[in-house]
Amino acid sequence: MLSRWMLAGVFALVFGGAADACGPDTECVLGDRHYLIAMPEGHDGATPVGAIVFAHGYRGSARGTMRNMNMRRMVSDMGLALVAVKSAGDDWDIPGTPSNMDSTGAAEMAYFDDVVADITARFGVDPDRIMMSGFSAGGMVTWELACTRPHLFAGFAPVAGTFWQGPPESCAAPASVIHIHGTEDRTVPLAGRPIRDTKQGDMAEVLAMYRDQGGFGPVQHADVMDDLACQRQDNAAGDVLEFCTFPGGHSFRRGFLGYAWDRLSAAGKV
Repeated sequence: MLSRWMLAGVFALVFGGAADACGPDTECVLGDRHYLIAMPEGHDGATPVGAIVFAHGYRGSARGTMRNMNMRRMVSDMGLALVAVKSAGDDWDIPGTPSNMDSTGAAEMAYFDDVVADITARFGVDPDRIMMSGFSAGGMVTWELACTRPHLFAGFAPVAGTFWQGPPESCAAPASVIHIHGTEDRTVPLAGRPIRDTKQGDMAEVLAMYRDQGGFGPVQHADVMDDLACQRQDNAAGDVLEFCTFPGGHSFRRGFLGYAWDRLSAAGKV
């Protein structure tokens, strides 16, 4: 059986110089979808690198993500690629969304399968060192991926977003999740809120479901770093479930990505 790296090499031979055809300003096309990618500054085009895949919020875009030059610079300084993904419409197509409550999320999950396959084949991204993150609606699709695609990424860092309609009954397998949320968030409150015919999930219920199903034990560490207060739980497989809050509203800081990556690195996940 071919390893993941051998398969990546085969795809690279097939695509040839296709990696040069897209990047941070030119779309990497996948059928009727696309993504953008910014490699770390000075990358030689051959050395395997880790990556952060970032999902925008409602009505956002991959280009909007790439316009955050401070975030791009920080990720580059970490020696990582930044991959900006784009929803097919205004919102991510996942179960319970106001625009498509009956969605199974299958099409969106398949898009992320394709993105990961493409970045590992065309850009030499290490498939074992990819973190999935997103803000608001992007945090919601990040949780959906943690539940349905736990092995697609090394870890997950949703910010200010969770499942619609509360947590699912079960997830495919446990993974490492670092969730970050503002205590005064009124757009996606910690307790959720009704929107049209649906409702945002309650973070306490989500964390309880994930803790119980993943076999995460009691809180082992409680830390305060600047204004980020975090509680961490571990399971026998070495996965981490961490819940961090900060005194503020519905907001995102690039430093959240650095913190989550450092936590995954400390746990030996990336």
